[in-house]
Amino acid sequence: MESINSCIWEVVVHGHYVPMQVLKDEEVEKPRSEWSESEKKKAQCDLVAKNIITSSLTMDEFFRISQCSSAKEMVLEVTHEDTEDVKRSRKHSLIQEYELFRI
Repeated sequence: MESINSCIWEVVVHGHYVPMQVLKDEEVEKPRSEWSESEKKKAQCDLVAKNIITSSLTMDEFFRISQCSSAKEMVLEVTHEDTEDVKRSRKHSLIQEYELFRI
């Protein structure tokens, strides 16, 4: 992702960009209609990252992360949640290592 645009990797690592403004001594999210061009480009990076991530997943993985709101959340969900396939693969790998060790 970083090879496409460093901004895309930044949203995966640090989370998506939300333009903010100060109203009555409180920082609140800026309405989309008031975003500058640079703010739109930064916010677009999260959408591109989410598209890259969802395009590279199987249907089961896609449905598991479809409710995620940011690319960072998607990556964490996919990375840290073990599916049955992963568990089975780890089990077979450990059995194979044990059998090779016995020999």
